[in-house]
Amino acid sequence: MIEMRDPIIVEFPLIGEWLSPNTPGTKIPSHGTDKLGTRYAYDFVQVDWERLGHPAYSGNVLQYIFYGIPLKEYYCWGQDVYAPCNGIIVQVEDSYGECSRTNLLSDLSNAYKNAHYFDPTKDDIQSVAGNFIIIQYDKNIYATLCHLQTGSIQVSVGQSVEKGDVIGRVGHSGNSFAPHLHFHLMDSSDITTANGLPCAFEQYEIFEGDEWKTIENGIPTKKDRIRFQKTDVETE
Repeated sequence: MIEMRDPIIVEFPLIGEWLSPNTPGTKIPSHGTDKLGTRYAYDFVQVDWERLGHPAYSGNVLQYIFYGIPLKEYYCWGQDVYAPCNGIIVQVEDSYGECSRTNLLSDLSNAYKNAHYFDPTKDDIQSVAGNFIIIQYDKNIYATLCHLQTGSIQVSVGQSVEKGDVIGRVGHSGNSFAPHLHFHLMDSSDITTANGLPCAFEQYEIFEGDEWKTIENGIPTKKDRIRFQKTDVETE
C-alpha cells in the first residue's frame, strides 16, 4: 500500500462487499491525473468473487464486448450511497441520463474524448462526473460522490447531512465504463479547479487468509476484498 501523509479520515460511503480498481492505495494519481480534484480518488464496484476475473455483472464477457450489459445486471447499480461525513450539501447535479446498458466501444470513445479534449471552461462537467453531490465537511474540505443513478439523489443544496445518511444510489452517469461510485475529497467546491486531498476510511474489513480482518484508518488497494457493515446497535 502507498503511504499518504496525514489523510483525512471519513466513513466508508457504501455497505457490503466492494473492490476498488482505482485507488491511491495502489498508485498516485489514482486516475492518472491531478485534474478535477482526482489525485487521491477512489472507484468502487461490486464483483462476483467466485467467478474467473471477478466480473462486475451477471452476464458473460462476450455479451459485454459485442452487445453490452444492461445496467440491472451490474451488482452495484442502484446500491445506496451514504454520506461519508457530517456536513452541508453545497452542490447537487441530477437528471443527467444514463445509457441503458454498457457499451465497450462508446465507453472507450467517451473516456478518450474526456481525457484529451475536455475543457472545464466551456464543457459540461456532468459529461465527466455525471450526477454528483458535493458535501462541505470542513473549511476547504469537500467530499465529492459521482456517477450517481439518474433521479436517485435524496438531498438538496443547503441541507445538513450526518455521516451515514443515505444520499443517493450508485449509477452509470457521465464518463463511466460501468456502474460504480467515484469518491474523492478536494480543497474547493469547484471540481474544475480543485486540488485533491488524501483520505482514509475510519473502519472497514478486508478478506485475508480465509477470514475478515478489521482495518482502521485504512487505504484499500486494488487487490483488497473490502467489506463495510454498519451497525445500529449503540453501546452504553
